[in-house]
Amino acid sequence: MPTYETLPRFTNDLEHLTPQQRRRFRRTVAVFVDDLRTGRQFRPGLRVKRVQRAAGIYELTWSMGTGPAGRATFEYGTEVRPGTPHVIWRRIGTHHILTGP
Repeated sequence: MPTYETLPRFTNDLEHLTPQQRRRFRRTVAVFVDDLRTGRQFRPGLRVKRVQRAAGIYELTWSMGTGPAGRATFEYGTEVRPGTPHVIWRRIGTHHILTGP
């Protein structure tokens, strides 16, 4: 199982999401973790891609229902357990988080 940590900015952003938006994120992360665990490429529906002009930062995009798509930015950190990816969650919200991923 991949390991993770969250930056304080991510935690603050998360508190500003609605309960429904947080539930959608948790469901999306379950699929994300499954893809990390199995070592296969991310499913196209996860829309994982590099953030432009931010070296080593990636974004994960998903539907938050009505309104703009949800986004979370992350980077890979030093493995806590050998051979297991370590994800550092940086920001979560909508497109606006890409101004300071």
